[in-house]
Amino acid sequence: MSSILIIVFLPLLAAIVAGFVNKGVPAIFAKVVTTGALVTACALSWPIFLGFISGSAQAEVVPVLQWVKSGSLSFDWALRVDALTAVMLVVITTVSALVHIYSWGYMDEDPDQPRFFAYLSLFTFAMLMLVTANNLVQMFFGWEGVGLASYLLIGFWFKKPSANAAAIKAFVVNRVGDLGFMLGIFGTYLVFQTTSIPEILEAAPAMSGSSIGFLGYRLYTMDILCILLFIGAMGKSAQLGLHTWLPDAMEGPTPVSALIHAATMVTAGVFMVCRLSPMFETAPTALAVVTIIGALTCLFAATVGTTQWDIKRVIAYSTCSQLGYMFFAAGVGAYGVAMFHLFTHAFFKALLFLGAGSVIHAMHHEQDMRYYGGLRKEIPITFWAMLAGTLAITGVGIYWLGAGFAGFHSKDAILEAAFGRGTDLGRTAFFIGAFAAFLTSFYSWRLMFLTFWGKPRWAQSEHIQHAVHVGHDAADEHNPAAQEHAGDSPTHSVPSPDEHDGTAGYHPHESPLTMLVPLGVLTLGAVFAGWMFTDAFVDSEAFWDGSIFYNENLVAALHVVPLWVKLSATVAMLAGLFFAWLAYIRNTAIPAETAKQLGPVYRFLLNKWYFDEIYNFLFVRPAFWLGRKFWILLDKGVIDRFGPDGAAWVVSRSSVAAKSLQSGYLYSYALVMLLGLVAAITWVLF
Repeated sequence: MSSILIIVFLPLLAAIVAGFVNKGVPAIFAKVVTTGALVTACALSWPIFLGFISGSAQAEVVPVLQWVKSGSLSFDWALRVDALTAVMLVVITTVSALVHIYSWGYMDEDPDQPRFFAYLSLFTFAMLMLVTANNLVQMFFGWEGVGLASYLLIGFWFKKPSANAAAIKAFVVNRVGDLGFMLGIFGTYLVFQTTSIPEILEAAPAMSGSSIGFLGYRLYTMDILCILLFIGAMGKSAQLGLHTWLPDAMEGPTPVSALIHAATMVTAGVFMVCRLSPMFETAPTALAVVTIIGALTCLFAATVGTTQWDIKRVIAYSTCSQLGYMFFAAGVGAYGVAMFHLFTHAFFKALLFLGAGSVIHAMHHEQDMRYYGGLRKEIPITFWAMLAGTLAITGVGIYWLGAGFAGFHSKDAILEAAFGRGTDLGRTAFFIGAFAAFLTSFYSWRLMFLTFWGKPRWAQSEHIQHAVHVGHDAADEHNPAAQEHAGDSPTHSVPSPDEHDGTAGYHPHESPLTMLVPLGVLTLGAVFAGWMFTDAFVDSEAFWDGSIFYNENLVAALHVVPLWVKLSATVAMLAGLFFAWLAYIRNTAIPAETAKQLGPVYRFLLNKWYFDEIYNFLFVRPAFWLGRKFWILLDKGVIDRFGPDGAAWVVSRSSVAAKSLQSGYLYSYALVMLLGLVAAITWVLF
């Protein structure tokens, strides 16, 4: 498959061209090069995927070059193409291509477009390297590449302190997870004496039950290795404990959020667990940890999502929750189902984020849903697209017809697999997942009702008032130069908002065609991706062809679970829809009254279970305190004092002493010469 070389390396070439060959060249050049590269990669990826669906394609390893040969450590840089890789190829390239096209409109007024498009393509290349890796070192290369690219894109608007803080937070939190991932790779090489993924997976069953020394204890080898690897997945895929960076990642431009949350960084952990699924199957304790963490993440993020007001933050927490579903599916052994949800989630999550970007664009970059309302008639195309995304994520469908939106097929399959596993842990994950489905429906419809229904509340927004009374260019967050000069404009007296329509005289506008076309394509995925590919992902062992561990008994069990289990997700969806309608359409006083009655609980959820505050107290503040002490005592007190400052002091004092000897009198110089001569003779004689 020579096309795989083009798919992987064309985005890298485009990133280099856009990033380094843009001085004096119009921004359109970088946009055309990068977007063309991703559209080409997407067009080449779908035939590979459909080839595995039809059974006409075969797994293949395409060598690139010999990479490392050092003693017993030897591996090549090679691209592995199998069914699992093919799934990721279409997810990554499709979403990335659409994000590139969408960014033409969304980033149109930004002066740094070449840099932005170069970063997007670099991000895509790093993820493609990760999913085509044939050994763990190559996977780690892509793993760190997506971490770097996410840092660059989250902090793209580097003049915003919040964006810089979010980028650093993402980078630091992922370093914690990456430490576990590195230890897992080191341990795997120690045990198997190879980094080749096929060789490791082939040898893994023989290591079941063996033990290894770790931290002074004898522990099961495969459990330790898989838990360490999973810690890396927790960081990349924002699982509970290492999740805190993901909601803050929305500080980057909205297209970046769509790419991170739908197709690249956060899916890396799920992909890695599924790629190494034969290894995880030999580690029951590690699988239990994956199930527990996934279920708790699913619950945690869903509860927090019910209280957030920022439209992007709500969708960010929904990503965190959906990733929890994927992990506990993998934890119970349903790796194909986990990948199915990853596949469908990519479409409706990218749709929701890009739809939110269209709303933000229409509302002059106001992100607080409390200042929305009544937008379905103003931006109808965006409304219908986000409605399709909401129907998909909440799992709307009809069981008896076997028809529904994307999430209906994949999320329901996860719940059925968890129950069908037959273990206490699997049943617990099922009930947690069903309750999270209720919360997902509630906060998703809450977002829709606050945004598109009800009376307009635009007049209360400072962003909107600024747009009306100062002008578009001065307020636009995409135009830093205009922002810097916005304060130089004459002070305007802001009239009271129009009491009749609540719009402050502002009328939202639909997004340009470059933003609407990607929404239309993603809408098709949110509607049809589920029923079109259910058989291949869930029921076809031939499709996976050994690329993941396929449990035939579990697949059979998930089809024969009781009817109430099959209907549980639909009931949860309807309940969430009803309560959201009741609170945000029927009686809008309910939310405030509920928040008042449940004060401590509401504040607990609104403050995201206080994870950030706890981490700030336990880690951030002590780290800053220790850093200041080292700076004062070690850096200034020792290094500077006896290093550059000390050397400068010696030179200064020496120059003063030498200056005092320069009297200008001849007899003084003669005396010095005589003393020097006497000293020299004395040295020679004695």
